Parts: sequence; C-alpha cells; structure tokens
Amino acid sequence: MRFGVFIYDGVEPIDLATFGVLSMARRIRDDIEICTLAPAAGVVTLANGLRVLADHALASAPALDVLIVTGGPGWTAQAAAPATLAFLRARAADTLIVSVCTGGMIVGASGLLDGKPATTKREVVPPEVPPIEVMRTRHPTIDVREASLVDAGPVITGGGVALCIDTMLYLLERLFGAHVADETARIIEYRRARAANRGALPPVLAAGA
Repeated sequence: MRFGVFIYDGVEPIDLATFGVLSMARRIRDDIEICTLAPAAGVVTLANGLRVLADHALASAPALDVLIVTGGPGWTAQAAAPATLAFLRARAADTLIVSVCTGGMIVGASGLLDGKPATTKREVVPPEVPPIEVMRTRHPTIDVREASLVDAGPVITGGGVALCIDTMLYLLERLFGAHVADETARIIEYRRARAANRGALPPVLAAGA
C-alpha cells in the first residue's frame, strides 16, 4: 500500500512524524510504501529552515492509496494555491485523504470537507487565532469538532501538531487492524500517550466511517 506525504514550504517539522510512524510500521507491515510530494520536486524548506527533498511534484505524482496532508505556517499559501486544491479534488476520487494539524485547512479550502465533520489545530500562541476557529469562520458548511481526529469516511482530519501521531496510528488501525496499530504504538513507546489522548480528546467516528 502506497502512502504519499504532501509537504510544502513552511510545514512544521514535527508533522514529519507522519512519515516516521509509517516508517516504524513497516517493521510490522513491509508492504507499506512511503513517498513525499510537494508542489515541485526537490528541496522544500520547512518552518524554521529545515530542508528536505520531495520525491515527486504534484503534477507527476504516482498513484496513491493514501494521501497525507501535513500542516504548518505554510498552510495559508497552499490553501490559496489552485494547483494544490485541484490535486486534492482529483485524487479524492480514488484515494483516502488524511490531514494532520493545519493540513485540515488546506483540505477544507478544497471543498472536500463540505457537509462533513472535521477538526484541525486548536492550540496557539496569542495573538494568533486558533485554526479551528478560522475553519469555523471560513467554512461554515464544515461540521467542526473538538477532537483528536475525525473519521468522516473518505476523509480523515487530525488535530494539532503531535496529534499527527495519533492520527497515523488510527489510520494504521483502520487499514490493517488493531494489532498493527497497537504494535506500532508499542515500538514507538507511545501506548500511554495514545490512551491519554483518547481519554482527553476522543476521536469522532462519523456514521459509516
């Protein structure tokens, strides 16, 4: 199964934990394939200067089973980028879309969350406005939830920053079963944190998800 992680200038480096969780999960499921996508292939400068290489440009991205949209300060530019939004809409026909953190704002701008429950980043440093409030204001047709993640069926949205780990573990459970998710949580030494997060901010599973 092929997972594509969408990155762009201004992604928060902690959101690369999406790649990290999948990398660890390959020890249990060696059929997991991972690649990175960006508006253009090559060097992508993340928030605060970390530079990584994207494997593929959106225009030449391979077929994917899952597309993961990361978050970070650069989300505002991507939410206004016609090529990015068109790519999301096109891939949604045959690809599971998963956002983490403010990646949900990009997915929301594409229209894929209209009429669906969703979540995004909640905590900020004042005077920044919480993205979850921005989502409510900009996209009134989205049923915005305070949750660690929301599974709306064809789209999964995750909460802010480190909750990307919880979202990826949930994704593994949905795709491969509880054993793979539990084993991955164990080997990344995250079982207690996962349980605590589920208790404090339960996931929302929409009807039919």
